[in-house]
Amino acid sequence: MDFVAIDFETANRFRDSACAVGIVVGNENGIIDEFYSLINPQTSFESHNIYVHGITERDVKSAPTFDEVWDTMKDYLDNQIVIAHNASFDMSVLRASLDKSRLPYPTFDYLCSVMLSKLVWPGMPNYKLNTLADLKGIMLDHHHALADSRAVIELLVQAMQDNQVSNIDHLLKQHAVTCGKVFERSYQTPKRRKRSLK
Repeated sequence: MDFVAIDFETANRFRDSACAVGIVVGNENGIIDEFYSLINPQTSFESHNIYVHGITERDVKSAPTFDEVWDTMKDYLDNQIVIAHNASFDMSVLRASLDKSRLPYPTFDYLCSVMLSKLVWPGMPNYKLNTLADLKGIMLDHHHALADSRAVIELLVQAMQDNQVSNIDHLLKQHAVTCGKVFERSYQTPKRRKRSLK
């Protein structure tokens, strides 16, 4: 069963300022496909964001806009299970970018790898992506959108191995997690089901 990791970097504090996207497709065996693009957000960059990811206005001057890269992105996301680390951020960037461009939403289920990591590996010092990558022996060029997405796929593969399950569906059932959903102009967040007492 395939699943798709996505990561955005933004030019400033506003969610509709995506300046890079990384998308990686994986399954229980690892990475099987990936896509990366700089994005021209057609807005100003703030120094804090540049400090975090190192992308500047000059870097994206000739990059495609979100509208121009969307058709490719959509093909990766539509009707898939999409995973992001701190998914509330990446889902809000996606939704704000689609709203700004007046583009129709894709339909997909989504998960947060922070939430899953807390269930699979309780008691970690923290659940930042770079901390988890270090602890699990995953190479990471942190805040590069493609590298972050690769790390999310590798974390999910490790989580399945550590839980001795063969696919992501079994992992979710084991931890009583239901996917969130993105659909036209709205969304539902991932949740953990209450376990019945016996």
